[in-house]
Amino acid sequence: MTTDTKHLSAFTLARTYVHLSNLGGASAVDVDEHFWETLMQRDDLLEGRLLGLFHLEQDSDHCEMHPAGDEILILLSGAIDVVFHEADGDRVAQLRDFQTCIVPQGVWHRVRVQAPSQLIFITPGKGTETRPPSEDAA
Repeated sequence: MTTDTKHLSAFTLARTYVHLSNLGGASAVDVDEHFWETLMQRDDLLEGRLLGLFHLEQDSDHCEMHPAGDEILILLSGAIDVVFHEADGDRVAQLRDFQTCIVPQGVWHRVRVQAPSQLIFITPGKGTETRPPSEDAA
């Protein structure tokens, strides 16, 4: 068995995510500008969850939904609103410095940035769907 040397040194969570396997393991995953568009082609990352960090300065350009499990959002700094698109209308969770929310499995959601922010996410990758915000329910 080989050892992933990134486990033995510090790395930046914004450029290197962590894959948390269903079996309890953790491995470093290099991230480039094509990471998200090729994620569904990476069988090694579809099971388990990804842990990473986003620097947010503008609203997300898409809505997303995770059918394989809940997503955890942890705001380190700044201010964001997480908009949940639910059957009976939109619900908003306002996150400010150090606040956390859980995005329920199967709920469409998006992020609106109120101030430049740093956000940690823990998300299931398998089956994640995205759509343009223009398709949001009014």
